Amino acid sequence: MTKMLAPPPPGLAPVPGDSGLPYVGYALKYMRDPIAAYTHRYHEHGPVSWFRFAGRPWVVLLGPDAVGAALQNRDRALLNGPGWRALIGPFFDRGLMLLDGDEHTAHRRIMSQAFTRDRLSLYTDRMHPSIERTLDGWTPRDDFRVYPALKELTLGLATEIFMGGAEGSSDREMDEVNRAFIGCVQAATAIVRYPLPGTRWRRGIVGRARLEKFFRHYLPARRAGDGDDIFSVFCHVESEEGERFSDDDVVNHMIFLMMAAHDTSTITLSTAMQYLGQFPEWQQRCREESDALGTTTPSFDRLDELTSLDLVIKECQRLVTPVPGVVRRAAKDTEILGHFVPKGILLNLGMHFSHHMPELWPDPERFDPERFSPERREDKVHKYAWAPFGGGAHRCLGMHFSGAEIKTVLHHLLLRFRWHVPADYVAPMNFTSLPFPNDGGPIHLLPR
Repeated sequence: MTKMLAPPPPGLAPVPGDSGLPYVGYALKYMRDPIAAYTHRYHEHGPVSWFRFAGRPWVVLLGPDAVGAALQNRDRALLNGPGWRALIGPFFDRGLMLLDGDEHTAHRRIMSQAFTRDRLSLYTDRMHPSIERTLDGWTPRDDFRVYPALKELTLGLATEIFMGGAEGSSDREMDEVNRAFIGCVQAATAIVRYPLPGTRWRRGIVGRARLEKFFRHYLPARRAGDGDDIFSVFCHVESEEGERFSDDDVVNHMIFLMMAAHDTSTITLSTAMQYLGQFPEWQQRCREESDALGTTTPSFDRLDELTSLDLVIKECQRLVTPVPGVVRRAAKDTEILGHFVPKGILLNLGMHFSHHMPELWPDPERFDPERFSPERREDKVHKYAWAPFGGGAHRCLGMHFSGAEIKTVLHHLLLRFRWHVPADYVAPMNFTSLPFPNDGGPIHLLPR
């Protein structure tokens, strides 16, 4: 039964919706099939509605108009930090995504110095040896599970580029670190939000403690050294006003960035491996461009020549958006598309849904990288039709690093291997947190 969220003031409409099941609300429907759940909600209630999740009412914004209004946040009513803190605060607190206002601006200003074009060029050069070492251990075979293999690869890259390596760490310790990241990410959407034994919430709490111990162990050496990895840069960089990060700042930012860097890249890489395996003409087209570079270790600037990979990556980020939605909290009463949003309410901005709207994308479930070609540019139909990196003041700071990492890894894979995925394969995606294939993404991997 449709109910209004709160009585609106004159001139505004109430937010319609319903609570769903007791306590869990619509969480289970979303986790089973988010596009189906949001499509039903969009047609029933429109672009602004409310539901219940884990005992709390949430406003969900669907479609580029509603999402764009929240991302632009013209009246500064929507806060980033308190919204995300409701989901991931205990695990990624004080990461850049959880800061607001002047503090967010100051931290972003300092951090941006770690992502200049010169530094991105340096990071790209340092990726190649790490990628090659990891791929040396890949054994071509049928039923190769590409998602866990890519996750190991991207964690290794993050450890190398972000930390300058983890000297003295064993494979067992790095496996523990990987599990700690997984625990923190999956705890975000836990329905039981108390650290009871065996719960995702407890695994997140334990994981956060493990990650803090890991980074604090290496902190003194990075403070004392003069390395050019991101960890070292955070330890030494200053803004023009002389602002610097405290030890706690460095640890908090490193935990968040390491998660963001390897988890989101892994999702796009595994999606690209699936679709390039199902569409051999695109795999070959991309491979020919990689061959044409004439090098296994292209510079950051030369990655721009891999134009077909650009199209593929954008289409994969549309089909499986690494961060399907972002979160805000209303700091004061506000309105979105004429609907009254009361102070204190949590909001979910469903970018992933926009990426599958037939009103924006013809035949949206079809893999069609040419959507992003200069001749078509379907993503330009609306400013927020395609927004995998968010928008506004909190647009992802690492988007260019992510693009370089994904393209560099795929370049190496195309030069080393061929692979095949049955045309009728549909990945059984798990949406309990960031999306990933439950079956590990099986492919038939062959030497080139």
